[in-house]
Amino acid sequence: MSNPRLEINCAKIHHNAHILFSRLGKKNISVTPVTKVCLGHPEIVQTLINAGADMIADSRIENIESMRHSGVTVPMMLIRSPMLSQASRVVQSCDISLNTELAAIKQLSKAASSSGRVHGVVIMIELGDLREGVMQDNLEDFISQIIYLPNIVLKGIGTNLTCRYGVDPDNDKMSNLSDLADEIERKFGITLDIVSGGNSANLNWALNNKKKTRINHLRLGEAIFLGCETLYQQTIDGLFTDAITLIAEVIESKEKPSLPWGNLCLNAFGEQQKILDRGNVSQAILAIGRQDVSILGLKPPIGVNIVASTSDHLIVETSDFSLTVGQEVRFQLNYSALLSSMSSPFIHKHLFEN
Repeated sequence: MSNPRLEINCAKIHHNAHILFSRLGKKNISVTPVTKVCLGHPEIVQTLINAGADMIADSRIENIESMRHSGVTVPMMLIRSPMLSQASRVVQSCDISLNTELAAIKQLSKAASSSGRVHGVVIMIELGDLREGVMQDNLEDFISQIIYLPNIVLKGIGTNLTCRYGVDPDNDKMSNLSDLADEIERKFGITLDIVSGGNSANLNWALNNKKKTRINHLRLGEAIFLGCETLYQQTIDGLFTDAITLIAEVIESKEKPSLPWGNLCLNAFGEQQKILDRGNVSQAILAIGRQDVSILGLKPPIGVNIVASTSDHLIVETSDFSLTVGQEVRFQLNYSALLSSMSSPFIHKHLFEN
């Protein structure tokens, strides 16, 4: 089998998705799976649909177009604010997009009008993480300017927390968003179908919340694919954390000194490490590197320690045993490692069912 590779267990992804859909459904919260981490891979998307997904979300129009071309017909949500230059493509392939800029929505309106389509928008609101979002003081005026645009339907409001600064989507934040939904409906005499609380960082709140809330939608990726929540990287009870595994092959295995010799300068990435002399060590090199994956997001098996990496090589040490040339080493991944490795054309993707 080709290396390096990702082994993707679709049965485990199906299980994780189905469990989350069920648990959150009991809280009257619908889940839209986010497929950007798998680049909208059609087999994985079909797995999510089979598990109960009635809409798919992605941040890249290219992924959404690819899914459409592969025959995916469920509604699509673009979760990164649309580029003005891509407005026509967005209304052609997406049913809903998340928005924060008046200029973008006006461009979507023009594109939708010219193509005879109706496009739904969800207005993202800034609640403190300082990524995307309309400031709350400007929200009423913002909505008044878009609510009557031709071929645009205001589907709801939402927010995104944690991704930039790690701001917790706690009771206060979700109550704030709920209150804003009520205010908008009263002010404009409308009903918001979607009040989107956020991403996998919301799971602690959502699964434990017992208060009345307007939050009825979450956008989940990490929890489905890795079985954990975002805030503390805690495993979600009943979910698989090994649905996707990275395998790399050993291309050199030798005993070498731990201390380099010669005049030490910056390495290929502009770094200079403080190095301790630990005597000779059992070192192995694996055929994978920074061009392929976010190294800091890799968790090696017990007894294997990652000590360095370059563009194409991952250097590990072992203490009680030696790796052999040709041996495969399996790594668990965090979200950054999964995202980068799925995006790498040099890493083979092997999908299978149990």
